[in-house]
Amino acid sequence: MIKLAAEKGMDSIKANIYSFNAQSQRMFESVGFYKVDEVPYMKLKIAFLQLVPDGTIEDNMKKGIKACRKAREKDADIALFPEMWSSGYVFPHNEKWLEQNSVSLDSMYVKKFSETASELNMAIAITLLEKHEPKPRNTVCLFDRHGKLIYRYSKIHICDFGEDDDEGILDAGDDFCVEELDTKEGMIKVGSMICYDREFPESARVLMMKGAELILVPNACPMEINRLSQLRGRAYENMLAIATCNYPALHRGCNGHSTLFDGVIYNTETGAPRDMLVMETGEEEGVFLTEFNVDMLRKYRKSEIVGLKNRRPELYGLITEHREV
Repeated sequence: MIKLAAEKGMDSIKANIYSFNAQSQRMFESVGFYKVDEVPYMKLKIAFLQLVPDGTIEDNMKKGIKACRKAREKDADIALFPEMWSSGYVFPHNEKWLEQNSVSLDSMYVKKFSETASELNMAIAITLLEKHEPKPRNTVCLFDRHGKLIYRYSKIHICDFGEDDDEGILDAGDDFCVEELDTKEGMIKVGSMICYDREFPESARVLMMKGAELILVPNACPMEINRLSQLRGRAYENMLAIATCNYPALHRGCNGHSTLFDGVIYNTETGAPRDMLVMETGEEEGVFLTEFNVDMLRKYRKSEIVGLKNRRPELYGLITEHREV
């Protein structure tokens, strides 16, 4: 009798999991969840280039390209750098230094990573202190496996704390972007946050509403339990994967712990809860690879309707108001 009741309970759970009405499907389609050509059993290998910078822009370029080649040897589909790799997340409050060490999009640094992406048949998310007027920007450029620039995203929430070594001397970005990335395994919708953007839940939510399945996050700060929990929460509440690449220990207070959270909180076959953490590196330098099961995330999204069906955007207006603090 107990076994029968348990079986009925599990049947009820499965029925709830697989309940997905036409109205809910239209909601997902409206934000582009099903606008890519889905490939059955699609899995992507993501390489986290958790590296110590070598100093100059040219040295970092050479070390970065070498790491990309190592990632490709491991059969990576996407290589992700930590935040502002061109300068090693160094940006003194010195206008002359910033002018000399910021990098334009038509620079040799950017062109080389475009060429490397094409040569290796692998997407590369390269980061830089971007030359921009009136002030430089903290930027990530995503190149696809053909070397085509898919998007350029500049950090929207800059770390402007009124301190002598913060990002107050940089310009902030002005929009979140999501684009389709052509990988050798198929198409996937990708967007980016950069480090501090993670602390604002609106960042990941906007990317989700724009259709993102994967968020690439260059990072440069200590990734302790609270910040790791933020990433877990963003993946959970938005039903998407978040890949974060940090610098290794001892570089500007960083500590490694690059992560991939896949956004799937239960087994779509059994209903049993599962850990979304696919990989967490240690503190050491290295090129670390993990596999992201895109197909599993897509199946989960088709069965989990809460994220959009129960939203009440008509009550969220206060969030968009600017208030002095």
